[in-house]
Amino acid sequence: MSEPKATPNLKGTWNQAILTFLFPILLVMGVRWALFEPFVIPSGSMIPNLLIHDHILVKKFAYGLHIPFSDKWLVQWSTPERGDIVVFKYPENPDVYYIKRLIGLPGDQIEVRAGRITVNGKAFEMAPYEGPLVNNKEFYYFTENNTQKSYVVRFLSEENSADVQVYQVPPDQFFFMGDNRDQSSDSRFWGFVKNDYLVGKASVIWLSCNSTLPTMTFVCDPSQIRFNRLFKTLD
Repeated sequence: MSEPKATPNLKGTWNQAILTFLFPILLVMGVRWALFEPFVIPSGSMIPNLLIHDHILVKKFAYGLHIPFSDKWLVQWSTPERGDIVVFKYPENPDVYYIKRLIGLPGDQIEVRAGRITVNGKAFEMAPYEGPLVNNKEFYYFTENNTQKSYVVRFLSEENSADVQVYQVPPDQFFFMGDNRDQSSDSRFWGFVKNDYLVGKASVIWLSCNSTLPTMTFVCDPSQIRFNRLFKTLD
């Protein structure tokens, strides 16, 4: 007499299949929520430090973690330092992400004179930049030192202006500017950024290209890769 055949455990099979399908998705979502998220630079507002079509990774955990699908912080263990390159939600349309350099902290008084910065009565040190960029005669480059970090900024003119704009940073908000000082839409024009709108700190350029594929504008043209920018860390 033959043994009856065992009935397959279809419930277990389906559970395994669903878990196999969902696990990679949940893993990617978890990494993007808590660790790193990729962004592509769409404009020249951060030239010379970030170029159009630079692909960067942003540390989502640099300042804390947001509640999933919310602007509110689940936990925040630090705030940005002056000079950090930060991705944040654009105050006038939170569905859009911007990237700029942090200039003013909560409570700071910012004075801007033709892109030159004074914070709480102390001017950022500016020195002419000497390097390969000076071959570009259309622009003027300076090394800016905010006492915590030094970085290169770009101007259309080397002249300083007599006109001064003064900004008082409110509590729990921040003031941002682009490194391409005369060609940047930033806090000088649309105001301050709420602490809740901070997304993370720019970490590294993992891919960069001069142009994208004509049929897929989000994909770099392999023949136009800027190899000298690959894996460049950002300060």
